[in-house]
Amino acid sequence: MGVIAGSGQDLTTLWHSVVEGRSASRRLTRFDAETMPTQIGTEVEAFDGERFFEAKAARRMDLCYQYGIGAASSAVQDSGLVIADLNPDRVGIALGTSLGALGSTMVTADGLRSRGYRGAGLGALVNSHNGAGSAEIACHLGIHGHAITIGTGSASSNDAIGYAMDMIELDRADVMIAGGAEAPLLPIVWASMCLGRIMTRRNESPERAMRPFDREHDGPIVGEGGAFLVLEELEHARARGARIYCEALAHGRSSEAHHPLAPHPEGTGPQAAMTKALQRARVNREQVGYVNAHGTATVANDMVESLAIQRVFEGHSPLVSSTKPVTGHLLGAAGALETIIAALALCSQTLPLTLNFESPAQGCELDYIRGASRSAPVKVAMNLNCGFGGANSCLMLGSF
Repeated sequence: MGVIAGSGQDLTTLWHSVVEGRSASRRLTRFDAETMPTQIGTEVEAFDGERFFEAKAARRMDLCYQYGIGAASSAVQDSGLVIADLNPDRVGIALGTSLGALGSTMVTADGLRSRGYRGAGLGALVNSHNGAGSAEIACHLGIHGHAITIGTGSASSNDAIGYAMDMIELDRADVMIAGGAEAPLLPIVWASMCLGRIMTRRNESPERAMRPFDREHDGPIVGEGGAFLVLEELEHARARGARIYCEALAHGRSSEAHHPLAPHPEGTGPQAAMTKALQRARVNREQVGYVNAHGTATVANDMVESLAIQRVFEGHSPLVSSTKPVTGHLLGAAGALETIIAALALCSQTLPLTLNFESPAQGCELDYIRGASRSAPVKVAMNLNCGFGGANSCLMLGSF
């Protein structure tokens, strides 16, 4: 597994941040947000791209894809795989992203306005086609089997991991490198989210601002970064003596077909995704000990997600937390980042807290982990992510 995020650019730092409840939320420096209602986010500080690629490549490559290459390269290194030694037709890459290279598109548009068509450059053509991100990572890592980019909003990287699982189960790949990358700290994104009153406005206390499931919730902190995992067919992994974090049990997805932004008030989409994952994993709901929730701290999502989890697990109370107050909401990369966190929770038998959760909001009636992270014997964990447009994605992980 590999990560590039404001809360850590390696697994150890990320995990300590999450377990100890050290938020990466700060005042933005990526651009001037002083005139906007929300002025805080989680930035990747001191990212050294030259650990992964030449400076010349960085000049033409969108920041989103730089984070993707960094996280995917770190995951491959962590896995111990040597890509060149593998059957090239049996290795693939799946990237999930919501906004992709929007930053490069904006630079191109500025050049076009100021200097005419010669000022546009090749940025939009090179960076902004839908498959650019997975193609960049494939080129960097030498992946010849196939490369695909998936865009389902905040469910994108969860869906990328689910796609990777399918490729291995269908015997079309032995190894899949799957995850997400996002670089949304852009004025156009911030302006739109501020107008939609999506993000928290507690600028005076960035680390205390995001409060999932709490009665004072008023939206997420948005962040940037990348997260990737190496998924491998079991016998292939055993044959090379791989260190295995956990077993990928199943993936369930659903589409609500309800509204461009708002979740269905009955939580039908998350319910369907979780139910499918349970059925495909052949796991009883009583076996699930931990749910890493989408937990965006918006009034609608917190209530709807809580209702959905309550209905799916009726008669059973898994421990639930949202780790976004520490990491920020990485949009399309959130699913992969939180899958890594769920995997580390299974390995360590330590379940991360929901930072800043004090008093439950109306309709939020689950066993949320509050105050401090908790040691607990857990064999099965669930990671749930929900995207705009009603895309819902649920991954099931099991102790190995």
